[in-house]
Amino acid sequence: MIVAIAAAGACAADDVPEVPVGPDGFPDRELVAGRQVYIDRCANCHGNDGGGGRGTRISDGRMITQYPNVADQIEIIADGVRSMPAFAEVLDAGEITAVVRYTREVL
Repeated sequence: MIVAIAAAGACAADDVPEVPVGPDGFPDRELVAGRQVYIDRCANCHGNDGGGGRGTRISDGRMITQYPNVADQIEIIADGVRSMPAFAEVLDAGEITAVVRYTREVL
């Protein structure tokens, strides 16, 4: 049973967009970390591809449009809003910055 649940979780992570490789042939490490935070903390509500679900749609550049100032998006993740929980006590500043970059640059 546990193996089946772990396998289902691993398959779900396959649907989360990968970080593209950069000019050096490697993906940006901070974006890779942001993807992992997204998988662990965000995809359950916002959807694997950011298309929404229980949470708001955040893909297709919506985060940049809605929060042109990166600090505003960081504040939303840290402090929460409406039904979205606050993550300031769960994620450190580096993880929050990484997931913000991932949602803005990859989703």
